[in-house]
Amino acid sequence: MRDLRLTEIWIYPIKSLGGMRMKSSPVLEKGLQFDRRWMLVDEVGNFMTQRMALFKLTLGKDHLAIRHQEHFTSLPFTHSIIDLPIETKVFDDSVTVYEVSGPYSQWFSERLNRKCKLVSFPEENKRPVDPDYQINAEQVSLADGFPFLIIGEESLRDLNNRLKKPLPMNRFRPNLVFNGGVAFEEDSWRNFTIGKNRFVGIKPCGRCVVTTVNQDTAEKGLEPLATLSTYRKRGGNVYFGQNVIAIDHEEIFEGDEIILG
Repeated sequence: MRDLRLTEIWIYPIKSLGGMRMKSSPVLEKGLQFDRRWMLVDEVGNFMTQRMALFKLTLGKDHLAIRHQEHFTSLPFTHSIIDLPIETKVFDDSVTVYEVSGPYSQWFSERLNRKCKLVSFPEENKRPVDPDYQINAEQVSLADGFPFLIIGEESLRDLNNRLKKPLPMNRFRPNLVFNGGVAFEEDSWRNFTIGKNRFVGIKPCGRCVVTTVNQDTAEKGLEPLATLSTYRKRGGNVYFGQNVIAIDHEEIFEGDEIILG
């Protein structure tokens, strides 16, 4: 019997900003706790994705610590909001968000040299997963489309063997990373268990130009999309990783066994 193990757990509390590796995490319907519950929107309410890699986050006991070069701020998990709903879109989905009260929007605007707002997506706000892929009428946070993304270490190794310069896993912003198995086997996973949680693989993840941004320097290049497009392209999309929803909502831990079927 193969030994498949969860080796990394990642959350990205503010959409498109840096991620944080966790030793464990509660599994919620919309995704891992704190994952993509905030994001930045511009003056007209469009979500922002560029120039974000230089913001680094650290999870405190009751807050997010946010750093941009020599500048720091702290966002309490129990912050208040400005009670004026903002209608925005995450790709094709319309979502209602609220500006975080206090000086946070100003802080980000100064760092980015453009006006923007830090907004929150309360847990009770609705955003259904695409009906074509729902199991139990699941909801999703401000992630691109699904609550979880899983990638195998062997899949990255296969890609890196084809690249002139290997890339780290953080280019692909997974929530769940595992070892064991063979490259890209997660593409075909349907029902599987991690620890006490049942998950369902929904569809392979189509990748965009965000994967070409160095998460340490914010520099942009051609890889990995140039190489992936030579052997991982179907139709008009390049695929890497599997989108997932959760059936159970218990805590997961690094080192948890993964059982297929």
